[in-house]
Order: sequence, then structure tokens, then C-alpha cells
Amino acid sequence: MTINMGPQHPATHGVLRIVLELDGEVIVRSTPHLGHLHRGIEKLAESKTYHQAIPLTDRLDYTNAMGNNLAYVLAVEKLLGIQVPKRARYIRVMMAELQRIAAHLIWLGTHALDIGAMTPLLYTFREREDVLRIFEEVAGGRLTPTYLRIGGVSKDFPEGIGEKVKAFVQTFPDHIKEYETLLTKNIIWLKRTKGVGIISKEDAISFGVTGPTLRGFGVKYDVRKAFPYSSYEDFDFDIPIGSVGDVYDRYVVRLREMEWSNSIVEQALERLPRGPVLANDPRITLPPKDDVLMDIASLIRQFKIVSEGFRPPAGEVYASVEASKGELGFYLVSDGSNHPFRFRIRTPSFANLSALSKMIEGRLIADVISVIGSIDIVLGEVDR
Repeated sequence: MTINMGPQHPATHGVLRIVLELDGEVIVRSTPHLGHLHRGIEKLAESKTYHQAIPLTDRLDYTNAMGNNLAYVLAVEKLLGIQVPKRARYIRVMMAELQRIAAHLIWLGTHALDIGAMTPLLYTFREREDVLRIFEEVAGGRLTPTYLRIGGVSKDFPEGIGEKVKAFVQTFPDHIKEYETLLTKNIIWLKRTKGVGIISKEDAISFGVTGPTLRGFGVKYDVRKAFPYSSYEDFDFDIPIGSVGDVYDRYVVRLREMEWSNSIVEQALERLPRGPVLANDPRITLPPKDDVLMDIASLIRQFKIVSEGFRPPAGEVYASVEASKGELGFYLVSDGSNHPFRFRIRTPSFANLSALSKMIEGRLIADVISVIGSIDIVLGEVDR
């Protein structure tokens, strides 16, 4: 029998259609079909200035907007050779790790709901709301805050936000224990996750799998450690890995990741240096008010650069970060104009999804739901 799962099925986490060929309830072959979303973000960005493209990145994996911003601005800064102030780098780390926590929380709640557990969703959204309130106060937005800028961040922390972040990081570990009480030794959870969705480390690597999904297979690869960026080398954290590579291991890895992200936020808050939050570079910012007076022609020229977009030198760059779902990279080609000539994105959801067929063949239909949830995909960065 051949059946369609999706693109309207809620457990496909977006408009994903999977054609399943079955022998009874056992999956003989599966074929994921993309193309129902048609966002076209990469081509849209090629018609925008480098600044104007920032809000488009929020909407890739909309559960990881801060991380998307970070990967993109790192690529542009690499193209321009801009040095970002240390305070801005620390703020970026804090926002990226809080975003990772928020993304893992929405993953845990919906993954548990897919399998049949409703209560964890209510718990995880409670803590996610705390993170979004911090984002709202810092950036003015919640889901797609567009907070990062080329050269730093849009504005410094508002007064009193440090206390709110501190309150969150102090209470969050107890909430993780609550999630574990509900799920970790739950007999139904164990039956639905243990021994499900296993492939070899070699297969996972060959499919281009990254992030918690890859680390669940026991591969200790994390961009924050392998290629440190934005001062991650200043912080102490470990890379949790699994041993079997099943759905359960990927669940445990993400729980431990949230604990380490919480620790990184706490370290960054304690060590947060003073100073500017945006690079003083005439290609991206206007001069400060107390700077030396400029002649009218120079001032008009600089206003034009900021309003119409700077023109970086011709060349190509690639920069990546450890997003909540894996390695997120931006490949930019500049032809010397004020907008990218080529704008391509290496999204983790797309690469991780390629391993789905291998992970579910020979399993039951019910296991498809468990495996998709454990990969943690968002179709906004798959069909981009």
C-alpha cells in the first residue's frame, strides 16, 4: 500500500509530504516531497541591501530567529572585515543561547504532544514565554525580533534586564527536572523512543546531519567548539552526546544542551563587559554625536551609504553557527554592489531531513511520528 503522510498532518511539523510504501504497517520505502511552502528567501535577499536582508533571516527557522541573525551578520562582517565590540559579542551569545533554550522548549513540548503526552507542552511553553518576554524587552519583538545588526546589535540592554535574565537562569534548572519527571522514565515514552530511528554514525555524517540530531548518534561535533565565533571560546561548556543514536538519545542530548545553554547565559551575564554595542565603522553607522564635525559633502555621502546600503568589495564568504537544529551557514557572493549577488543558506533542517528515509525504513508507521519529532525540523528553512 502507498499512502501520503502530510502535507497537512500536524506531526510533520509544517507542509512536509512523505510518500510511504507499506507492507502492512511496516515501511518498505519512504520519499519526502518538498515544495509546498515556496518561500524564496534566498532570491528575495538578492534584491535587498545587506541591512534589509536581516529581517528575512528571522523567518527561516522562526524558533531560532536570534541564531539566524547571528549567522548572517557574521558572514557580512567577514566580507567587510569588521571587528565587533566585545560587549556586543557577549550580548549576541546570551541572546543566541536563550533562543536555543526557547527553541528546544517548543521542540520538547510539540514532540511529546505528537507521541501523546499533552502536559509537557503546557510546562515548556511557560518557560518559553519567560524567554520571549526578555526578547520583547530587549528588542521589541518576540518571535522575529530582528535584534542583531551588522557590526553589533541594534541597541544596548535596557535597565533592569540583567536581573530578569538572572532570575530566569536561576530557576530554569528546576523546570528541566520537572520535564524529566514527566518523561524520562515514563514507560510509554520509553516504548515510543527507545531503539527507534537508529542509523550508523557514518551514515549520519554522510547525510550531512548536524546539531543535536548528529550528537545523538555519538558524534561530538559542535560549531561553537570546532570553529568558535562571537567569543564562545571565553565560556566553559560541554558537548553532550548519545550512545545508541535513537529517538531517546536525541531527547536526552537536547535536555543536557538546555542546561549548558543556561550556564553559558549565566557566565556571559556575570562577565558582561562595558563599552559600545555597535562597531564605529563609517560603512555601517553614522558618526556619534560627539564625533568631530564633518564637511557637508562627507556627511551627505555617509547618509547615502547608510540609507542606500554600503558596497562591500567583490568576493565570497561563508560563515556558520551552531543553531538550535544544527549547523546554519550563509554563503554570500559580492559583486561590489549594495546587495548580494548570490545569497545561499546551508540550513540544518534540510540536511537533517535527508536522513529521515534511512531512519524509518523497516519501522512501523507510528515510528515515523517519533523520528520526525526527534529530528526537529521547521519547514521555513527546508523549503526556503
